Amino acid sequence: MEYKTIIGLEIHVQLKTQSKMFCGCNNKAEEAKPNTLVCPVCLGLPGVLPVANRQAIEWTLKTGLALNSKIAEKSKFDRKHYFYPDLPKNYQISQFDLPFCTGGYLEIRNKKEEIRKINLTRIHLEEDAGKLIHTENATLVDLNRAGTPLMEIVTNPEISSPQEAKIFMQELRTILRFLSVSDANMESGHLRCDANISVAEIRNEKWEIGIPVEIKNMNSFKMVERALAYEEKRQRQLLEKGEKIVKETRGWNDGKGETYSQRSKEYAQDYRYFPEPDIPPFETVEFNLAKIKEEMPELPAEKRKRYIDDLGLAPQDAAVLTLDKQMAEYFEEVATKVSPKLAANWVINELPNHKPHLSGEGGQIKSGNLIELLQLIEKGEISGKIAKNVLAEMVTNGKNASEIIKEKGLGQVSNESEIIKIIDEVSKENQKSVEDFKKGKKEALGFLVGQVMKKTQGKANPQIVNKLLNERIK
Repeated sequence: MEYKTIIGLEIHVQLKTQSKMFCGCNNKAEEAKPNTLVCPVCLGLPGVLPVANRQAIEWTLKTGLALNSKIAEKSKFDRKHYFYPDLPKNYQISQFDLPFCTGGYLEIRNKKEEIRKINLTRIHLEEDAGKLIHTENATLVDLNRAGTPLMEIVTNPEISSPQEAKIFMQELRTILRFLSVSDANMESGHLRCDANISVAEIRNEKWEIGIPVEIKNMNSFKMVERALAYEEKRQRQLLEKGEKIVKETRGWNDGKGETYSQRSKEYAQDYRYFPEPDIPPFETVEFNLAKIKEEMPELPAEKRKRYIDDLGLAPQDAAVLTLDKQMAEYFEEVATKVSPKLAANWVINELPNHKPHLSGEGGQIKSGNLIELLQLIEKGEISGKIAKNVLAEMVTNGKNASEIIKEKGLGQVSNESEIIKIIDEVSKENQKSVEDFKKGKKEALGFLVGQVMKKTQGKANPQIVNKLLNERIK
């Protein structure tokens, strides 16, 4: 029997505004003692009036534009009623039928190097609940997080594999960080994901979406992939046995590597939505969409294309450089002054060995200092090997490349008469390699070049060494 996997994601993103969604409380719950960032509004005390956070709404619109969504002309908040220990009001201010953004899509490149367009259903804004802390004898409630602006991004059920779901989440995180609307760390709860997965039988090339199962408790990209892969396999095995899949919510036990049943979802929950009476509806003209569009940064996909088409980088290097906004900005500063390929190689492969390495507060290698070092390589004044040693010194003592090279006498030897003396010594010591090279064995030349570089402690100009070795031996 052939099967088709269908996955849809509900993604919650904590926005990093200064204040909470409907009150003026500080929004940095992680840094505070429990229940110290609360007020009558986020505690849901009688008689309070919420006021919507304008920055949170603008950031939601900004995200919608980045994800190709349609921005609603009119929108409103609604009350979503349910009881939960860390939801003081017993209702959540959310959005029901008039979200800020509808539709949209995100393109990803899957493991098969295929471009997949994943369509979105909606993006809406709501407030977060508090946090439960389970101890051996009790469950404690911390309401610092209650009222945090929470943006929910809902995909259509059209992701076709656990791997695609992980790639989608990773690309979304990168976009959110480029937009500077969220830190988007799954491990810290800034980016949370519930996944709905169903497995359908394909009969005569036709199929219908199967019974969806929701999975919760996934706080890393690896967990998202592992949990969905397990659930995909579990559902297929049930179908192969002729058993029925139950519509339910399942949790993920990372230690055991398996999902487990939490509660049945046979009937849809009635949240008794109705318009939030204390917050008037919004019209998009109240927000300066033209200004939001002007402030949109170049997004990761656009950067990757530019790096490949305009700068001549390999797709793999372009992908790595655009994983992190700070790294991309640092690379671009360096690539304006030296070869982009050289800059990419050093930013990707050399600087990570010496963290922290980026310019800015706390950075040890400012972009200007790296530019100077790479320009010395391009001019042939130092070799790449010496440059790596110089970089290590730069990290240790904070001096620039020129100072270190002068102090330690690391400048490249380009004087041909000096190099010829060393070549003659190496030739006498390695007569067999000389004869092998004369017989056409090219690897023998590489060995001889290595011996010259060894005697000069890597200071000899390798291009000149190659040229002179060829001339002297022939």
